[in-house]
Amino acid sequence: MSRTTVATVHLGALRHNLARIKALSAPAKVMAVVKADAYGHGLERVARALDGEADAFAVAALGDGLRLRAAGHRQRIVVLSGPDHASDIAEMQRLNLDAAIHHEAQLHWLKEASPARGPLRVWLKVDSGMHRLGFAPEAVAFVHAQLAAMPGIDPEIGLLTHFAESEVFDGMQTSAQIIRFAEATRGLRGPRSLSNSAAVLGWADARGDWVRTGGLLYGLSVVDGKTGADFGFRPAMTLSTRLIAVNRIGKGERIGYNGTWTCPEDMPVGVAAVGYGDGYPRSAVAGTPVLVGERQVPLIGRVSMDLITLDLRKAPEAKVGDRVTLWGPELPVENIAAQAGTISYDLTCGMTRRVLFVEDEH
Repeated sequence: MSRTTVATVHLGALRHNLARIKALSAPAKVMAVVKADAYGHGLERVARALDGEADAFAVAALGDGLRLRAAGHRQRIVVLSGPDHASDIAEMQRLNLDAAIHHEAQLHWLKEASPARGPLRVWLKVDSGMHRLGFAPEAVAFVHAQLAAMPGIDPEIGLLTHFAESEVFDGMQTSAQIIRFAEATRGLRGPRSLSNSAAVLGWADARGDWVRTGGLLYGLSVVDGKTGADFGFRPAMTLSTRLIAVNRIGKGERIGYNGTWTCPEDMPVGVAAVGYGDGYPRSAVAGTPVLVGERQVPLIGRVSMDLITLDLRKAPEAKVGDRVTLWGPELPVENIAAQAGTISYDLTCGMTRRVLFVEDEH
C-alpha cells in the first residue's frame, strides 16, 4: 500500500515549459531530455505529455530508447552516450535511434552497422572543454571522414558538444568552448547542437540547429540563486504528504535522532510522513522551509527514513491530516536543495519507488 507521500506531476507545466523553450530557441529544434526517468518525473509520463510537441527526445541509454519505442513514440530519439557495446549497434538500428559517438572504441563497433538494417544516424561528439566525453578538436575532421565512409551510417552526421559552465553567463569558459567547437567543425556538413538549458537562457550565439534541454523542461533552475519561475518556467512536480502527529513538547527537550535541535519553549511539534526513504534529502538542515497548509514552518531535528519533525509555532491551528508540501509551485525545490547542499535535479531524480505518483493537467 502506498504511503501518504505523493509526487504530483503537472502535465500543463511541462507543455508550458516546452513551448517557452521553443520560443527562446527558435529557429532551432528542441530535444526534450528525458534521461534519469525524465529527471524523476516518469519517462513514459513525460513523453506522453510532450508527444508531437518535442522535435526529439534525448536519453542517456539504449534501454530508455527501447522503453519509448515500446510506448509507441515515433519521434527521433538520441542516445546521448551512444552504444556501450558492439551488440548495441544492431539494436539501435532496429529501434531507429540516433547514437552519439564520442570514443574510438565506438568507431570499431560501427563496422557492425549493416546497411541492410537501415542507416544509423549518428552525432559526432566534440570535447570542446568539458573533458568528459568526446573527440579532441584536432581529431574531429578525421573522425567525421571515417563516419562518412561507413556504408551503414546515415550521411547526415550531427555535430554536438556539451558546456561545462554555461550557467555563468559572463564567464570565459563557454565563450572558449563555442570558439573551439566552431573551429573543430569548420567545413563539416551536418546539424549542430551545442546548447543545454543554461545556454538557451544565456548564450544566444550557441543555439545551433538543435538545443538539448533538461532542467528547464521541468521548471528547474540552472542558475545559482534563481528558481525556474524567475525565468518564466513552471515547476512540474509537487511533493506532498500529511501531518500524522502533533505533539506538545516542553522547553529544553531535544528533537529527533541525536537530539540536534532543542525546544526553546513549550511548543507544538508536527510529525510528517516523509523521509529519506521517500527521497527527501537527509542533508536538509534545521530551518529548511516546509508548508503546512498555506503556512511556512521550519524543519527541526534530523530527517529520518520515514519522518520529519516541524516547528508548528507559526501554524498553531495545524492538526493531524493537514497537507504538508515539501516542494512545488508555492515552495521552489531550488530553495530546499540549497538548504540540503545540493541541486534541484538531485532532489527530483531521487524520488523512491514508495512515493505515489499522480498527474494533473495544471
